Amino acid sequence: MPTASTISHLRAGGTSVVVVTDDRLPRILYWGDDLGDLGADELETIARTALPAVGDSAVTYPQPVPVLAQVSEGWLGRPGLVGDSGGRRWAARFRMLTAQSADTDAGARLVVDAVDAEYELALRIEIEVLAASGLVRQRATLRNDGSDRFRVDGIELALPVPHEADEILDLTGRWSLERVPQRQPFNVGEWVRSSRGGKPGLEHTLLLAAGRQGFGFRSGAVWATHLAWSGNQSLTAERTPADTRRLAVREGLASGEVELERGAEYTTPWQYGSWGDGLDELASRFHRHLRASPAHPSTPRPVILNTWEAVYFKQDLETLVALAEEGAAVGAERFVVDDGWFLGRRDDTSALGDWDVDPEIWPTGLEPLVARVRELGMDFGLWFEPEMINLDSRLAREHPEWIFDAGHGAGLPSRHQHVLDLGHPEAYDYVLGRMSALIGELGIDYIKWDHNRYLLDAGHTPEGRPGLREQTLAAYRLMAELAARHPGLEIESCASGGGRIDLGVLEHTQRVWSSDCNDPHERLEIQRWTGLVVPPELQGTHVGAEESHTTHRVHPLSYRAEKAIWGHMGVELNLLTSDDETKAELASWIAFHKEHRGLLHNGTSVHADTGDDAVRLEGVVGADLRDALYAFSLTERPRTWPIGRLALPGLDDAVSYRVTAVFPGDKPHGAQPPWLADGAVLSGRALRLVGLEMPSLDPDRSVLLSVHAA
Repeated sequence: MPTASTISHLRAGGTSVVVVTDDRLPRILYWGDDLGDLGADELETIARTALPAVGDSAVTYPQPVPVLAQVSEGWLGRPGLVGDSGGRRWAARFRMLTAQSADTDAGARLVVDAVDAEYELALRIEIEVLAASGLVRQRATLRNDGSDRFRVDGIELALPVPHEADEILDLTGRWSLERVPQRQPFNVGEWVRSSRGGKPGLEHTLLLAAGRQGFGFRSGAVWATHLAWSGNQSLTAERTPADTRRLAVREGLASGEVELERGAEYTTPWQYGSWGDGLDELASRFHRHLRASPAHPSTPRPVILNTWEAVYFKQDLETLVALAEEGAAVGAERFVVDDGWFLGRRDDTSALGDWDVDPEIWPTGLEPLVARVRELGMDFGLWFEPEMINLDSRLAREHPEWIFDAGHGAGLPSRHQHVLDLGHPEAYDYVLGRMSALIGELGIDYIKWDHNRYLLDAGHTPEGRPGLREQTLAAYRLMAELAARHPGLEIESCASGGGRIDLGVLEHTQRVWSSDCNDPHERLEIQRWTGLVVPPELQGTHVGAEESHTTHRVHPLSYRAEKAIWGHMGVELNLLTSDDETKAELASWIAFHKEHRGLLHNGTSVHADTGDDAVRLEGVVGADLRDALYAFSLTERPRTWPIGRLALPGLDDAVSYRVTAVFPGDKPHGAQPPWLADGAVLSGRALRLVGLEMPSLDPDRSVLLSVHAA
């Protein structure tokens, strides 16, 4: 039985983690709600009572499993380390040397150093609980101290979940339909969600959650894990016949991608864990973490006008100046020139990589446009796709060796493009140099950083060895170096929409593009589920055309704009063809967003559990619980009519609130509940337990409810 000195209680941000650290690798016995001050005797009792009955075989009875599980200890599940030296050193057995814990302003931290003396391998495991958020995170570093090269095929870390976690939630999707939730029982076996395209991908689950069956946004114990990595990866929910339940993660490594010479190390990305009584509490930990990050923007999020869906590739000075003027008139604060500005770019078949302003389109350069944008009081942003290349480009003709090639040529094109291998120092320096020069010359404030093609047969030339991991690390370095050279520069992560959204890229970016779909019917759900990790101010949310460019659904401006106010608001419809009535209404929505963005971008996101998938009630509550804004929406015709009363979540029970309906755009049609005309004053407790009768709405329509302390 371990002594009290080998049991660590890590506490920070409202979270407790109890870890046993004897001669074996660390085992997490508990992580979740703060346990309070525990004495040594109580900690020892927790450890003692976590041990199972012992049968006649160490292989067949359950046991607390280390965060890095070892086959050499009788573990029959997913191995923590997969690797070898030419078929040897493949079943490591690490023993702990030291364990050091510390409490700092950043949180609580435990560092365990272990060694496999026979294999000449050293392992460090770091476990942290972050003070700003209560998130748990851990990572491992493996060092080869032997003379033979050690190939790492994968290191998998896991967080245990209790037996009450009997349902799994993950997300799937595709282009313009990201973040689609799916649930299933937490059965015996493995549920694995892998990304193998060199980026998390449009189908990426974002996180993997396990909780009490039926857990919702406001109630039900739930735990989740996320891997802070923008490359290949796997997230796994594993349940063994002995009823061990774990949430495991690993970086996906290609064969031979990590081979350690003597003294070389490999460090995994951070595995993050969050928990809550409902998904709102779980998500709030990720939101607090990102808001405490040095990369988080410190100024109000400017309303963007992006040129893409307005003009596509049809760019010229006169058109974009006119568009900028119209944008400024409706309240836009940042003007972003999307794809089509650079040398020879007339469509998506050519010129990627040739990052020079096209003199045919821009005979006097981009400077006159930038000057006019600034005269109008707006920031200036520019689109790049730094990691991509068209074969029909000057760069590809001059440097074909900079294109990934695993031995069969450049591989299949996607959107007529291939991948520029930033693992070549010369290619990296070229992209850095061209981007940095333009940022400096034009005073660019903002980069929309796109990434459209998956990395498949990404072979680093001339050998053809895998270059996927190095490409992700190079992209991080490139973002970091541009930010260091140009203080104040902001970067948006876009990858065919929401294909690269994770805590790794968010260490370097101030915005993610959740989807290429601006249809508000789809955006309601995409933004809701992306919000499990990403707070509203970091999600790009744009007003698109009346007829969606991706789904061809038609929606009134009032619904399109309402769904756009909840994040980092932008405009993507063509104001040059919009009538005065449309522009006036859009201006009113932008003004409403600006009036409330302090609340929207700093408050706590909340979602009511309505019991009907057609009914949505969600919003943001201020940090001081004095103000809130909710949107009531219908995604389709509900099962029952009228809807009845719905609770307003997240308010202070003891505070009296005035609730009013606000209409920056069109008012709903039809008979409405009497209270809607003059508002209502109720306590937070009554609003939580009794609720309010909801308005009568058609599908894809909404009403905003403004709440203020009376």
